[in-house]
Amino acid sequence: MKIAIVEDDINMRKSLEIAMSDYKEFEIKTFKNAKDALKSLDDSYDLIITDINMPGMDGIEFVKTLNGRFEVIIMTGNATLQRAIESIHLGVKDFLLKPFDVDTLVAAIKRECDVQDAKKKVVKKTTKKKKNTFLGTSKALESALSIAIKAAKTDASILLLGQSGVGKEVFANYIHENSPRAKKPFIAINMAAIPENLIESELFGFEKGAFTDAVEAKAGQFELANGGTLFLDEIGEMPYGVQAKLLRALQEKEVRRLGSPKVTKIDIRVVSATNANLSDKIKDGEFREDLYYRLNTIPLNIPALKERKDEILQIAESMCEINCKKYDFELKTFSEKAKEMLLAYAWPGNIRELISVVERAVILSENNEIQVEELYIQNRIN
Repeated sequence: MKIAIVEDDINMRKSLEIAMSDYKEFEIKTFKNAKDALKSLDDSYDLIITDINMPGMDGIEFVKTLNGRFEVIIMTGNATLQRAIESIHLGVKDFLLKPFDVDTLVAAIKRECDVQDAKKKVVKKTTKKKKNTFLGTSKALESALSIAIKAAKTDASILLLGQSGVGKEVFANYIHENSPRAKKPFIAINMAAIPENLIESELFGFEKGAFTDAVEAKAGQFELANGGTLFLDEIGEMPYGVQAKLLRALQEKEVRRLGSPKVTKIDIRVVSATNANLSDKIKDGEFREDLYYRLNTIPLNIPALKERKDEILQIAESMCEINCKKYDFELKTFSEKAKEMLLAYAWPGNIRELISVVERAVILSENNEIQVEELYIQNRIN
């Protein structure tokens, strides 16, 4: 097992090097800070062990930057409950309080080793062909996926079009997982969910002191996605002033953090999505035409759920089973009339609405067979 240890305290770092040298099953490489580690980390590493309090980039920011590429154990001498909870939310596997003896660390490493071995056994049993996270299939979906899989093999920019709720982020992730960049980060950012004055710093990052609240430097989403895929959802909501900087980043393959004189080279694939009519926005002066053509190398229209009727019951039944397990209910099914209603309904909110309807029905239904009146969707029929 190849392990990276990131620790700024030289005495602690050397102590760990000496102690871990007794364990021949572990290949240890140490780094004095997170930035040095990021320059060297590759797919040969199995585990990262990092301190939290470090100069430059602390352990929490380091874990965020890793974006799930590696399993992580955190060690710290002055932990707070908030830090521990934040670590858990980021998927950190263990949280060790200093001082700890080497046996405690080795036990944590071996626990993670056992988990990774179990995962490898599962992976061997599964197909290594195209990855698919869709809950159903239909001719309309397969037609869109055919375009997606062809585009995935290239680095061409893809613009996903379609109504809200059709699964654009699922498509973007599918493209990433079936691309040569699959082992690198997939970063999704929703333009409509970020305050306008924060979008530029969120995308490009900032240096300490760049503005009033910039108490420490932060990498932007472009840097975090380096080597992988950046998904820009609701691209039509991007402020006009930021669009020029996005266009430059795509053309020059480099970004500049706010408050920094330096540029950082990037290697990313951009997938964007919108349910807005960008042609109208271009006419109204709200969206740059040159950016539109840069993003729209391959347009992919995702059909609405009402055009994918074969998927409705497949998705509903899958989500029913998932929610029964989630809430520890006995497995529930849909009555024949409930199925007819699911197929007849117009689904203006598309798959997002269907998922919500099924979860509500699972929770509120009185028996193990969900009745038509327990769907609460009688008002809008095709």
